[in-house]
Amino acid sequence: MGRRAIIMDRDGTVCDEVGYVNHVERIRLLPRSARAIRRANEAGFQTVVVTNQAGVARGYFDESLVDEVHDRVRHLLSEEGARLDGIYYCPHHPEVGAPAYRLHCTCRKPKPGMLFRARDDMGIDLGSSFMIGDSVRDVEAGHGAGCTTILVRTGYGRGELEHQPHRFTVRPAHVADDLLDAVDWILERESAGA
Repeated sequence: MGRRAIIMDRDGTVCDEVGYVNHVERIRLLPRSARAIRRANEAGFQTVVVTNQAGVARGYFDESLVDEVHDRVRHLLSEEGARLDGIYYCPHHPEVGAPAYRLHCTCRKPKPGMLFRARDDMGIDLGSSFMIGDSVRDVEAGHGAGCTTILVRTGYGRGELEHQPHRFTVRPAHVADDLLDAVDWILERESAGA
């Protein structure tokens, strides 16, 4: 049996949803994200971010900026005693961009490719892990990988839940106000032996 993980979307879940993050200074943690990730760390979960970054394919920024942004996220979390064990991103788009980036890949959510890559790289048992995100795509990716899924109401979550419920081909196991509420639900579930 592999390690258990809490896998999270980046924008709208861990960080503010601000559209394309085309400058490192645009990235900001949501208010309770660091505390949530610190609790997950303390509970022994691997903590992983998986994020679509089609701005690369669209030519809005290059992959080096994505790396800088992720360094900034790690730094902001570390200032509050939290850490990420892995970050995976998809730079592709199926319809736009240079040929290297314009493709129907297996990593772009709602496909579960990034979760499978984390599994292979980090020895994660996806069946005993959780996927938390603010969109239908996140829920579908987690479901496709065999994770228990949680939708947060931050980012796009509230709008998708209230105004586009028909888009959900699978329902999340739980709906939480934010990342901290989601992690608390996981830890309560664990302590109850669910």
